[in-house]
Amino acid sequence: VSYWNFLFVFLAARSRTVGELLAPTSPFDKKCGRENWTVAFAPDGSYFAWSQGHRIVKLVPWSQCLNNFLLHGTKNVANSISTRLPRQNSDSGQKNKPCEHIIDCGDIVWSLAFGSSVPEKQSRCVNIEWHRFKFGQDQLLLATGLNNGRIKIWDVYTGKLLLNLMDHTEVVRDLTFAPDGSLILVSASRDKTLRVWDLKDDGNMMKVLRGHQNWVYGCAFSPDSSILCSVGASKAVFLWDMDKYSMIRKLEGHHNDVVACEFSPDGALLATASYDTRVYVWDPYIGVILMDFGHLFPPPTPIFAGGANDRWVRSVSFSHDGLHIASLADDKMVRFWRIDEEYPVQVAPLNNGLCCTFSTDGSVLAAGQDGSVYFWATPRQVSSLQHLCRMAIRRVMPTSQVKNLPIPSKVVEFLCYQI
Repeated sequence: VSYWNFLFVFLAARSRTVGELLAPTSPFDKKCGRENWTVAFAPDGSYFAWSQGHRIVKLVPWSQCLNNFLLHGTKNVANSISTRLPRQNSDSGQKNKPCEHIIDCGDIVWSLAFGSSVPEKQSRCVNIEWHRFKFGQDQLLLATGLNNGRIKIWDVYTGKLLLNLMDHTEVVRDLTFAPDGSLILVSASRDKTLRVWDLKDDGNMMKVLRGHQNWVYGCAFSPDSSILCSVGASKAVFLWDMDKYSMIRKLEGHHNDVVACEFSPDGALLATASYDTRVYVWDPYIGVILMDFGHLFPPPTPIFAGGANDRWVRSVSFSHDGLHIASLADDKMVRFWRIDEEYPVQVAPLNNGLCCTFSTDGSVLAAGQDGSVYFWATPRQVSSLQHLCRMAIRRVMPTSQVKNLPIPSKVVEFLCYQI
């Protein structure tokens, strides 16, 4: 088993390191964990944020961060960045000028997410009534989910606390904003619920989604904001209709806790990562597994799927080209996969990694480890015209409609990612 695993990893190309942000260390940090559970890029690519461990979240302007990598090599101690980046009290006073912030959230940070009032896709929201917070068209928020069940909402440009949401009773394990600019936030918690918040209505909690029988680990919106995926303990993968706040279906296939999920850029695919050592790529519209990326060779049988904890998959992220997926596992490897190939196309070493995400333009993968962040160049290639057409069609057409098109069966299979 170990020989074949070594061979596949050896044959894959090594990903090039772009840079790293190292959290400052002090003697007591070596005695207690500095878990970095979450990293995130702003939708417009202006900021990068990560939890440094304990209570601290660091917000840095991404473009200046990249410049520092180029100027000073790959190593970049987080505290030293402040000497080269403008602070929020700079003389310019421009609200939208990217400024570095260090945010003390008051409790251990488990999750964070950026929310923008600028739609990533065509918005489904009209006639928004403004309330206490006069969110403009350039509003950028950071939501942080805490150990005590609270969610704190921060203004990214000023670093100031705006809202404190307090309905969860356990750890807020994941957060996701609707991509349509509505500032609808969904939180996933160990209290077995998902909660839907309207930040344009002073953070009013709109709905509680119940269905999980155990901890909820993660949640993700589809690109058009119409579907929510939530994953959790006991092999759970749920899909929710976010217009009706009702469950669409439960996806069956994983053999252990499911800890992460993400939709493809066109919404046609859903990737889920599990402690069963696998990443599955689903057609969320019909609940079928299209691809299976294994991190243990041969894969464990279902009865032993929870025993290979050195291969537990911790995180998964879809690239913006719709062709690549990154996964992070406990075997000290980051893997880059193509959706049409069985084995990784690139790998990179990482100890104790817990989370990963692609940059807004897809050129860099960020992964969190022990309060620090490491960055790698991602596999890049020019997408074929066929794939670009497929993504354009699938952004607006679910599987059932594609199957009814009067076109050759092979074309239908291609549009449905079945070949």
